[in-house]
Formats: sequence, C-alpha cells, structure tokens
Amino acid sequence: MAYTTINKSSDYFNNKLYAGNGSTQTISGVGHQPDLVWVKQRNGTAYHQLTDAVRGVNSQSASNDAGMGASNTCLTAFNSDGFALGSNGDVNANSKNYASWNWKANGQGSSNTDGTINSTYTSASTTSGFSIVQFTGTGANATVGHGLGVAPTLIITRPTSQSGTWRVYSEALGNTKYLTLNTTVPQATGSTMWNGSPTNQVFTLGSSSDTNGSGVTFTSYCFASVQGFSKIGSYVGNGQGNANGTFVYTGFKPSFVFIRNVDFASNWNNFTGKIPGYNQINDILQPNRNAAQNGTFAFDMLSNGFKHRSGDVMDRNGNTHIYMAIAEAPLVGTNNVPANAR
Repeated sequence: MAYTTINKSSDYFNNKLYAGNGSTQTISGVGHQPDLVWVKQRNGTAYHQLTDAVRGVNSQSASNDAGMGASNTCLTAFNSDGFALGSNGDVNANSKNYASWNWKANGQGSSNTDGTINSTYTSASTTSGFSIVQFTGTGANATVGHGLGVAPTLIITRPTSQSGTWRVYSEALGNTKYLTLNTTVPQATGSTMWNGSPTNQVFTLGSSSDTNGSGVTFTSYCFASVQGFSKIGSYVGNGQGNANGTFVYTGFKPSFVFIRNVDFASNWNNFTGKIPGYNQINDILQPNRNAAQNGTFAFDMLSNGFKHRSGDVMDRNGNTHIYMAIAEAPLVGTNNVPANAR
C-alpha cells in the first residue's frame, strides 16, 4: 500500500474548471496559491497558456507553440486560493469553458548555486516534487540546480527570452533521447540536448541551443515522483481496449494524467478527473494542439491507477508510453485516511 506524507493533494496540485466572462474575474477554490497555472479552453480553439510565479503574471508561454509569448491580459495575480484573470480570450472568453491545472512550488524562489550555472531563480517544493528553474544558457556543457533534493524524472524546458521549442527529458528514455512538447514527433536521439542524467541536486545540459543557448534565458519545469501523491513512469501498451486495456498502477486515485506515446507520431494528452466527473472519462485536452477537448477516447481513473478502454494511440500495442499522474486523494496518507474508490 502506498503511504504518503501528503494528506491533502490540493495543497500542492489541483484541477479547477471555470467559465469565462470576457472581462475580469477571480478564480478561487484551488486550495493553495499556485506557482504554475496552465489553462486551456475546453469548448473552442485557443492556445494553452502557462504562467508561473518565477517569470511573473505578465509572461505566458503556449505549450502548443514555439513562439516567445508576450505580455498580455491572461493572468493578473496569483492569489492565496487561486488566481485572477484578465480579458484575454485564451483564458477568459465569454461563454467559453476552461480547465486549469495548478501546481504549488515556492513563490518566485531564489538563486540556486549547486550547478555550474547559477540559476536566476529556483522555486522548489521538496514535499511535492516540483520546481521551476530559470537560468541563462552558456552554450557549453553545464549543470543547473533544481532544488528538489531527489533526481527529477521529467523535465520540460524552453527558451523564454526568445522563440524556441519545448524539449522534454524523461528518465524512462534516458539522457540521449528527447521529446518535443509542441509537436507530434516521436522520441529523437540527440547527444547535445542533455549531457547526462539528473542527480539529487542538478540537471545536466549539453550544448544544444534548444536547452542551453548562450545568453538565452530558459525556464524548466522539473518533476519527481512522490509516493502516494505523484507517479512518473512508463508502460508498454497492449492495444486491446475494453476490459483488457492496459492498467497502470499508481498507488492512488489520479486527478490528472499526462501521457505521450514516445514511439509513434502522436499527440500529447491531458486527462482531467473532473471532466466529465465520472468513469469512463472520454474528454482530453492535447498540449501540442489549440483544439477543443477531444471526446473520442475511453479511460478510467480508478482508486489505485488508470486503465485504457479504447485501444487508441495511448495504448498502442508494443509501444512505450510515458506518463505523469497526480493524486486526487492519496491512497493512504499519514493521517491513515484512505482514498475513496470510484
């Protein structure tokens, strides 16, 4: 049984659904003051918008686009129980519905000097295994402190002072492979993207301009598994669907699952437990696309993991898939309160 030191998942991560009003509004009920807010319109075409406390509310990046992003009226504040919105249609159009995914780190953070590059800011939650790191690249092999105290197993990095693509490190693939968040391209080999595997203090960069361009500012989101709260890993699909689709054990009831087939040209996929709020879950949002939510998949979030039902590309027979799952409720916390079955 998976015990955890986190008794209430919403203290560190929470999904929040809301309706836009085309003006300004405050979104509450998140359960914490978020340091990363990722928003996507559900019932229309709009860019994903990621805003973090390290860069500040006036700077956004779109996971489906390699553009630099710009100051705009997406978020206007991080609040103690949520966030405030401006009138930007990507996050607050009238009559549109939205999903937001909210992570807590440690505010803007401070410089971390563990690596050969001193980060400008490292905002880290060692409890929940999440950090935001901002640094300036050197163009040569280097290391940067992530602040987690354990080695991250998933890292998402992109330039934020200029246009550039999103590169993804996964422990399941190793440090000579990488994925790209804003495309459907399968895993690729690149010896200069990462120059080694992360340690409990630093992650390692090669000389690639995508992750370590000289004089370029980068932002990295670093994730590590935390027993009973989050699980980052991989599985091999069986393609069978229905009752015989692949089951992935996480040790908790997920509220959020992020999946990518790494062997096949395919989309990234975000499953949110509150959409539509019962099993089976059919609606997903895809980080590399600006499209509305897609209802063609079948997926169960169970009390101790997730299970594929439709034999789709996320369960393709013989293919490797990476995932990150975050708990709606830990299976058993230090308060000995079990998660509810679903």
